[in-house]
Amino acid sequence: MIYLVAGVFGLLIGSFLSVVISRLPIMLKKSWEAECREFLNQPAQATARFNLAVPRSHCPKCNALITWWQNIPVISFVLLRGRCAGCQTKIPSFYPLLEISTAMLSIWVVAHFGLSWQMGFALIFTYGLIAMTCIDARTQLLPDELTLSFLWLGLLISTHGLFISSEDAIIGAFIGYAVLWLIANAYKLIRKQDGMGYGDFKLLAMLGAWIGALNLLNVLLISTFLGLISGLLFLLRKKIKSTEPMPFGPYLAIGGWLTLLYGPFLLNYFHILQ
Repeated sequence: MIYLVAGVFGLLIGSFLSVVISRLPIMLKKSWEAECREFLNQPAQATARFNLAVPRSHCPKCNALITWWQNIPVISFVLLRGRCAGCQTKIPSFYPLLEISTAMLSIWVVAHFGLSWQMGFALIFTYGLIAMTCIDARTQLLPDELTLSFLWLGLLISTHGLFISSEDAIIGAFIGYAVLWLIANAYKLIRKQDGMGYGDFKLLAMLGAWIGALNLLNVLLISTFLGLISGLLFLLRKKIKSTEPMPFGPYLAIGGWLTLLYGPFLLNYFHILQ
């Protein structure tokens, strides 16, 4: 019953995350444009209200509003056969896959931690990483609104020693940011071009606040390995060119999530910490 509740809850959260992933980058872009206009003393543009709640979900092609029965996670996608009820435009499979993935990860976390405070905050951590992963994969953007919010949350819960101590969390956040900052600046000094975005620094700092400094090496090993394998596969399949940037945040997120649950398992496997 607990796993069933976790799965249903995960489906609902996954549906909400799809809204965050789709709309947050647009909201940030509109905010940046307004700030630029204000800085340049240009008149503000009159735009329609746009946030996570407004306007209501609708088909981007025919603008037909999505009714409640068309918005049931996974079930509606199956009933509609993956197409808009109005214009029959194909609905991206991203939405049901996100909902199913969120449900499965929710069950995984509940099975691992059981009913506890750790479980509750690990679920929040999981949902945040899902949003960051998808936004970075789509836009190569890691919003400060997410990375910094979860960094402060990690520091806050460390005061109760839920996963690590406050000392480990503070040092982890500092080391997480500093390591990638040093690597990126060394790369820029040698190659005369940017090799990594500042969002990745903040994401690793956020992970450090949740898992501590020592575990960050485990995250870097996992993310580097996954990044190299993915990059090679994308190149072989001609999905990207060798000169194109590739988001690194999803791989950091995977490494951070696995490390929160299982500790420095990769380091222990290679006897690095022994």
